[in-house]
Amino acid sequence: MIFKKLCLEDKEIIDKYIYPYKFFSCEYSFTSLYIWKDACDVQYAIHKQALILKKKDFDGNYHFMQPLGYKREDLGEIIEELKAYREENHMKYLFKDLEESFIEELNVLLSEKNGFYIKEDRDNFDYLYEAKKLMTLSGKKLHSKKNHYNAFTKNYSYEVIEINDEKVIKDVILAAEKWYEETDEQDSKLYYELLAIKNIVNNMSLLNLKGVAVYVDGKVAAFSIGESLNEKLAVIHIEKGDKNINGIYSFIAKTLIDKCFNDAEIINREQDLGIDGLRKSKMSYYPLKLEKKFIFSF
Repeated sequence: MIFKKLCLEDKEIIDKYIYPYKFFSCEYSFTSLYIWKDACDVQYAIHKQALILKKKDFDGNYHFMQPLGYKREDLGEIIEELKAYREENHMKYLFKDLEESFIEELNVLLSEKNGFYIKEDRDNFDYLYEAKKLMTLSGKKLHSKKNHYNAFTKNYSYEVIEINDEKVIKDVILAAEKWYEETDEQDSKLYYELLAIKNIVNNMSLLNLKGVAVYVDGKVAAFSIGESLNEKLAVIHIEKGDKNINGIYSFIAKTLIDKCFNDAEIINREQDLGIDGLRKSKMSYYPLKLEKKFIFSF
């Protein structure tokens, strides 16, 4: 297998294997792969007419994602070849980012073999929400979010503009750079996120993305970007805001869905990466479900 580093020109090839998009996780969309192509060194190969994706996690451990487009009769042989590749290249895991349905298929295929393990990857679970609840912020559970939203609308003079022209794109990048420079801990994830923001806002149309920027006093106070993956599911890839502005995150979360994804049923707000503050924030919106992902290895 010869692996190639993922680039923008590979979108058509990858999309042939991904769409129609049947997952509820965000991992297998081209944009998700493209956003983290540098941080996770995302690579791919076409082998036995299947798409084989390889990347590393944020701890630097390489692994394969689940093969896509394979013939069922070829799966056993593909796994054996990937297992050999893993051993030759000293990879910690064979698979990560696995869907539950693929785990079931592996269990059937490998039921007579010993020496493999499967475990849940909690830090990588995706948060799924009912779109209508995020659009309305209705109900007792989201009462505090509604209060934050109302506080922003009452106390600030603001404007909401879609991210689709050069001026807004430039303003979004300047805001992202400013917030990155102001962070206390400029870790690698935030650095690569900044690179990703620059890449995707300059290719919104090509990537089929939609996004909005919120201006307060003529400057970008928040922005968010997502995409529709099928008729039911939309995923929010990026959400950034000025933490000094009260209620801005409740406002941007509701506004993006209201303006760009109001026909979706489910909103995927991606994972928390095991970050305590991020987990608390995502749980505070009371997810409908946590979409599980699994690690598999021998």
